[in-house]
Amino acid sequence: MTYAVQQDLVDRFGTDELVELTNRAGGATIDANVVAKALQDADDAINAYLASRYKLPLATVPAILKRYACDVARYFLYEDRVTEVVRENYAAAIAFLKDVAGGKASIGADAAGAEPAQSQGAQADAGDRTFSVGRPSKGTAGTLDDYLSPPS
Repeated sequence: MTYAVQQDLVDRFGTDELVELTNRAGGATIDANVVAKALQDADDAINAYLASRYKLPLATVPAILKRYACDVARYFLYEDRVTEVVRENYAAAIAFLKDVAGGKASIGADAAGAEPAQSQGAQADAGDRTFSVGRPSKGTAGTLDDYLSPPS
């Protein structure tokens, strides 16, 4: 699932800016391959933060993620020509994503009002204890009582 598409970038930043950032041959059209790469990079960055809290891919894209995906993709498109505004928007997006990952912020509900499914996080099963003290072992595990008691 992608959080934003080329048209979202056009709607937010305009065709002229995208032509300037993507058409490296000096043409007058947007290079869709360059845009697609920037959007994929933005998706990957966002997923890295969301994966700890949400089941991915999300069923629908909350509006706030679409906005931040556009800001992150735009930052990637600027490469070494990043302006202060673009850098500030990117930094705000990453700060928000860090807050989401840390549980301090939510990506909110989708258009239908449903919250995205939360991840159960990391889970581990230790299984049976290898040794026990003061109580019988279950299954194949042993007991330390034999080693802690002095010999008779």
